[in-house]
Amino acid sequence: MIADYIIKNAKIFTADKKQPMAAALAVKDGKFVYVGDEAGLSAYEGDVADLGGKFIMPGILDTHVHVTTSIGFEYADLGVRFECDGKQGALDFMADYIAKNPGLMRYRFMLEQKYLNGETLTKEELDFICPDSELIILEGECHSVWVNSKILAAREITDATPDPVPELSYYVRKDGHITGNAFEGAAWPFLFDLDVLTDEQIVEPLLRFIDYCVKTGVSAVFDAGFPEYEKFHERVYKLLRKMDEQGKLPIYIDGCYMLTNPAKKNEALEELKRFNREFNTEHLKVHTLKILMDGTQKIHTAAMVTPYEDTGKSGATCFDAKGLADVLKSLNDMGMDLHIHTVGERSSRTVLDGVELARKELGEKYRIKVTCAHLEIQDDADMDRFAKLGVIANFTPYWHAGDPRILSPLLGKKRASKMFRCKTLWDSGALVTWSSDNVAYSDFVTWSPYLGMEVGMTRQIT
Repeated sequence: MIADYIIKNAKIFTADKKQPMAAALAVKDGKFVYVGDEAGLSAYEGDVADLGGKFIMPGILDTHVHVTTSIGFEYADLGVRFECDGKQGALDFMADYIAKNPGLMRYRFMLEQKYLNGETLTKEELDFICPDSELIILEGECHSVWVNSKILAAREITDATPDPVPELSYYVRKDGHITGNAFEGAAWPFLFDLDVLTDEQIVEPLLRFIDYCVKTGVSAVFDAGFPEYEKFHERVYKLLRKMDEQGKLPIYIDGCYMLTNPAKKNEALEELKRFNREFNTEHLKVHTLKILMDGTQKIHTAAMVTPYEDTGKSGATCFDAKGLADVLKSLNDMGMDLHIHTVGERSSRTVLDGVELARKELGEKYRIKVTCAHLEIQDDADMDRFAKLGVIANFTPYWHAGDPRILSPLLGKKRASKMFRCKTLWDSGALVTWSSDNVAYSDFVTWSPYLGMEVGMTRQIT
């Protein structure tokens, strides 16, 4: 057979358990027609490339990234990052900064909650230091904010404004009055001013991202959505579709439609159908609903089986098991899949319970692929259920070098020492995937799949 090209004297990782390594390959019409030892090349003719022992591997799949969110952070002013010793230290720093930079329409800061030493900030305190301009403080994980009254008034948020998802996506209240502190889906709409961006401003970082993927061997990614910014998310997809039609999208992007509020379930399912129809080019497709099931551990919005050690609270989930089972049945009928943000142990347990309910009802008709992403902590009782229920376990290995002592005050030493147990799930027979889960392009250091592989194996960043 005449092949389009032939490679020999290579170290080829095949990803085939029966034959993990090979030395030669032949390609015809864009397909591998031979992979094996060099003796087998005698059946093929064509130009031969001798790689001198160089390594070849399949294209890398990054199974949880944020293509559209990263555009938002590309142009977002996240504010002045600072540290302090308690609430008064935070107020003093910001008051001093405002005094030295008078007359701005909006002041932005970034502060990790831990520096408040168990206290919090209120809109009245922020109004006192900044009465005439907008003031927003982004918590370090970007999952909560503190804002003053100017911002609340501009967005018509009042004491009567309902919480999107009580105990998960909500406005903190005291004696029935909002305090200016908001979490998760209630906080994200404060972060970005995206309407001012031109198509050129959006495409420029997309091209950098695509170039990075090509250079590092990432051939396909799953885009995990942009919470609370559906219109901008769609706008980026339209530009990606146009790029693909023009032959400028050489990587595969598997997209999603995102749901953060169970009250919008039906709307989200209809929008997913529309996305599936409208974004269906060679390299861009959408067939997945993404659900933000819980939040993060550091700000106590991740849903836990055992309450947090420091607060006694347990967080909340976007859906209960029955509600999730209903979503699964709808997606199953549509031929779509489900990808879920699950940080806390109760979040993934709820998903597993929902899958179990749906599988029992649908029986042999069940065909949906369900992925739980992040999985920072799992309850021992659930470790073998992923394999039994066919739920994919997605981890972000770059996180696995974290010091468990950081979360010990929240989880207790025993639980904190049992985080990120991807090998335990792997050994149980579950399908385990790794991803980078970045929300900003920047210098792409933490997007590197090779860094992720190294940290995932060693739990160290060297």
